[in-house]
Amino acid sequence: MTRDIKTVGVIGAGQMGSGIAHVCSLAGLEVFLSDINEDRIHAGLATINGNMARQVAKEAITDSERQAALGRIQPALSSEDLADCDLVIEAATENEQVKRKIFKDVCTSLKPDAILATNTSSISITRLAASTDRPEHFIGIHFMNPVPVMQLVELIRGIATEDQTFEAAKAFIGKLGKTATVAEDFPAFIVNRILLPMINEAIYTLYEGVGSVEAIDTAMRLGANHPMGPLQLADFIGLDTCLSIMQVLHDGLADTKYRPCPLLVKYVEAGWLGRKAKRGFYDYRGEKPVPTR
Repeated sequence: MTRDIKTVGVIGAGQMGSGIAHVCSLAGLEVFLSDINEDRIHAGLATINGNMARQVAKEAITDSERQAALGRIQPALSSEDLADCDLVIEAATENEQVKRKIFKDVCTSLKPDAILATNTSSISITRLAASTDRPEHFIGIHFMNPVPVMQLVELIRGIATEDQTFEAAKAFIGKLGKTATVAEDFPAFIVNRILLPMINEAIYTLYEGVGSVEAIDTAMRLGANHPMGPLQLADFIGLDTCLSIMQVLHDGLADTKYRPCPLLVKYVEAGWLGRKAKRGFYDYRGEKPVPTR
């Protein structure tokens, strides 16, 4: 019998975590939102409120639906607040050590049959599962960014993930009105295994002087019908995240075709991480984005 997920804990109230909390609460689930301090939780709640207000303005949801959904999200100030959750999704930064520490802290508070999931975009599910007390109840549930808009969720089983865990996660994604695609537990799964090397190649194209930022993005928007150019998309994802996924691919598959472009490394070292830092391949400090090369 598939377990019914009614209460969801989300660890990490940043862009991904707040998006996951947003869609879960709109789907009628009780949500507990957690982060390393209360200010971050409140910032996440403010983001959710703003994004839902935009949905109301577009008539995607009603104002009473927005208010009801917001009423279903509660701050979780410690891991004990997640004790009653049927499912807990970790959506912290893409760093294995950080994720392992979170799992170590949270596992002691969870009920024995609670499912623990990670929103990692590239790290081994099997390896993360092995660092918990419940590898059979552990699974990768990788949402796409921005969560309220994107239809796809990648489901990734670790070597120990039980069928019951997988079926419950699949039913949960269905409840959110999203589409699940199943990926094997290999570095970066499906979407990022294909997408990030394309972005990295676009950065090489810039690095080698084949085209300017504007030329490359225009070429892919109008020549390949992509909704957003690859360098614009890299800025949106975050150049630090792009680099960490390329490093996971390079380390995990030991193939030189996944070598991160030196220019990507340089931008990250400069702290030019894209939109969130106001500078990346574009400078976002003015009224409209201006290419930085």
